[in-house]
Amino acid sequence: MQNLIKYKDLYWQLTFREINARYKQSVLGYAWAIIVPLMNLIVLSIVFSYLFRVPTGNIPYPIFLFVALVPWTFFSNSLVAATGSIMENGALITKVKLPREIIPLSAIGSKSIDLILTFLILLVLLFIYKVEFHQTFILVPFIFIFQLTFMVGVAFFLSATNVFFRDIGNVLGIFLTIWMYLTPVIYSPQMIPDNLKLLFYLNPMTSIINAYRDTILYGNLPNFAQMSYVIFISGLLLVLGYLYFKKRSKQFADVI
Repeated sequence: MQNLIKYKDLYWQLTFREINARYKQSVLGYAWAIIVPLMNLIVLSIVFSYLFRVPTGNIPYPIFLFVALVPWTFFSNSLVAATGSIMENGALITKVKLPREIIPLSAIGSKSIDLILTFLILLVLLFIYKVEFHQTFILVPFIFIFQLTFMVGVAFFLSATNVFFRDIGNVLGIFLTIWMYLTPVIYSPQMIPDNLKLLFYLNPMTSIINAYRDTILYGNLPNFAQMSYVIFISGLLLVLGYLYFKKRSKQFADVI
């Protein structure tokens, strides 16, 4: 954290460089940050609203889905960006002395613009579908902090490991697809068989997605036991991931 504060200007420079590089030669530019999740929303809504009916109570399925799809997309895209960030900035690492943990953190930060845009779309959809605004909505930033903590811990492990085992980046997309289906993003947690619930709730993203839906759609407080587990796992992963990254980072220049 001290390094992030000390090198905050470098962090923002790397973050905005990544954002500009991604959309620089794109005709639609930042619109892609909205188009892709909206296309996913349309396709999944058609499939799971009509072909495989998912019970969502009195909440329209597109809203039920999008409340989960926004944080999941940010989670997935951030991990992909962070995993390859060290290799993509190899020249910077070998030539410039800097705290290397800033690189995967800036990769995650570069996805924040996508998150903001899709969250604004979510607010519009909540208004269009006339979803009641609940006081529990104010808890969303805290849930996001827990999610971000978990993400950063995982990102430290993946970005450092990818330098030495390049297969990580190749299989990550497949792994994230499987992970999404093991998380109640497109379906309701009530559909999880009782004999598998313990296994599903070992996945911190299950509780995080449930917390977003509870606070935004249903006006319920997040499940205390589930969120306590998320806080513990996220904090542990952050500490272990950071220590692992710092140890491995000493060899980055030799391997890159």
